[in-house]
Amino acid sequence: MPGVRKGNIVILTGAGISAESGIRTFRASDGLWEEHRIEDVATPEGYRRDPELVHRFYNARRALLQTVEPNAAHFALARLEAEWPEQVTLVTQNIDDLHERAGSRNVLHMHGELLKARCPHSNQTVSWNGPLHTTDLCHCCQFPEPLRPHVVWFGEMPLLLDRIYQALSEASLFIAIGTSGNVYPAAGFVHEAAMHSAHTLEINLEPSQVNNHFDEHRYGPATRMVTGYVEELLAGRKK
Repeated sequence: MPGVRKGNIVILTGAGISAESGIRTFRASDGLWEEHRIEDVATPEGYRRDPELVHRFYNARRALLQTVEPNAAHFALARLEAEWPEQVTLVTQNIDDLHERAGSRNVLHMHGELLKARCPHSNQTVSWNGPLHTTDLCHCCQFPEPLRPHVVWFGEMPLLLDRIYQALSEASLFIAIGTSGNVYPAAGFVHEAAMHSAHTLEINLEPSQVNNHFDEHRYGPATRMVTGYVEELLAGRKK
């Protein structure tokens, strides 16, 4: 039974939570992402070399996103946010919108959002559900700029870190779900939370690269492990 019955909760989710919805997890060990070289589709340099290739890649990801649905783990986290008396902050490395579609409201997308485009000059974002091309321009600059995917690429700074670290400093419980633990700064969040005396839990298919930093571990499919843990948390709160 979870030992935490009060206080704020911070949850970090990675690709593993969306895998059971049909979104393939990112694998960097072979240097490929969906059969493309990472350097070609997930770096600023790749975008400068061939922006249309990058747009085609993310247009395909955006189209796939329209065909999948949130799974039980997404819905369980939305339920936890709705029923937990204190604040639940959901920090995600994922660029999909499955948390929002499941009902989560307090979501921080540290790696951007697939269904948004961004002006590279002003950093203003706009909702974008369809294909994006080099001919699509912003409306915020005197000399309109081509919009780019609102995605954090390798070599770029993750978003919303001030808000994330503030939430970690105030958390009684930190949960990492479906993350590999090999990408920083997210891999260091467990250490940050522990420094502020939070209980830390890893939920994953297998141990992450930072699993030894967690107080507690649960291994198995996210749809089963997350739903079970949320049930235990909420039941323990009522005792």
